[in-house]
Amino acid sequence: MAARKAAIVTGSTSGIGLGVAEALAADGCDIMLNGFGDAEAIEKERRRLSETYGVTVAYNGADMSKPAEIRALAAVAADAFGKVDILVNNAGIQHVAPVEEFPEEKWDAIIAINLSATFHLTKAVFKGMKDRGFGRIINIASAHALVASPFKSAYVTAKHGVMGFTKTVALEGAEFGVTCNAVCPGYVKTPLVEKQIPDTARARGMTEAEVVQKVILEAQPTKKFVTVEEIGALAVFLAGDKAASITGAALQIDGGWVAK
Repeated sequence: MAARKAAIVTGSTSGIGLGVAEALAADGCDIMLNGFGDAEAIEKERRRLSETYGVTVAYNGADMSKPAEIRALAAVAADAFGKVDILVNNAGIQHVAPVEEFPEEKWDAIIAINLSATFHLTKAVFKGMKDRGFGRIINIASAHALVASPFKSAYVTAKHGVMGFTKTVALEGAEFGVTCNAVCPGYVKTPLVEKQIPDTARARGMTEAEVVQKVILEAQPTKKFVTVEEIGALAVFLAGDKAASITGAALQIDGGWVAK
């Protein structure tokens, strides 16, 4: 029987990250969860995933804005599982404001968590993946890695940076069995998106209902939110052996947003 694969999924205590972690656990992977939240609720999710899917599930609360904590997360996961086969860089934050009003501390935090953390954690696991001849790095980018929207200068900048980083890492890992791809979701109804609704309403002078219909779902020709289950299924495929020739790709899962 083949040894189980081990995965780190950042920002996985809720939303897309939790959905990806669950999909990988269902596929038989050991999981290192990461993120903020109520300790009791996180432990409940950790135990549920482990008991439901019969895999080892651990948790580390590393702050993705702090490189030392990111490196420690990688070391803890390697000690717990003996290796890290799959890295899903998912942690992210958002702030919506016109550029002339954009708080500088929000810019710095978004770049740190959405972009720099992807570099720091990839760096921490990359050599081990190359040495073992196998690795799957999946960066949860965004449709905003490919196109822009107003009032999201830091987020769009960070996600475009993630896309460039994805391509570079793909080239560096190509001869070593290590792939690196960017999953580019459209709008998913997660806590991050739900928080954007009132912020966007204020920035645009609209009601929250108008933001959902005229800004968020207007961007997606399907007029539907992307689901975390759809993103999880794509991550499982990218993490598998049959995706060995997919690397450096931007995989849109956006209801047709970028096709327009």
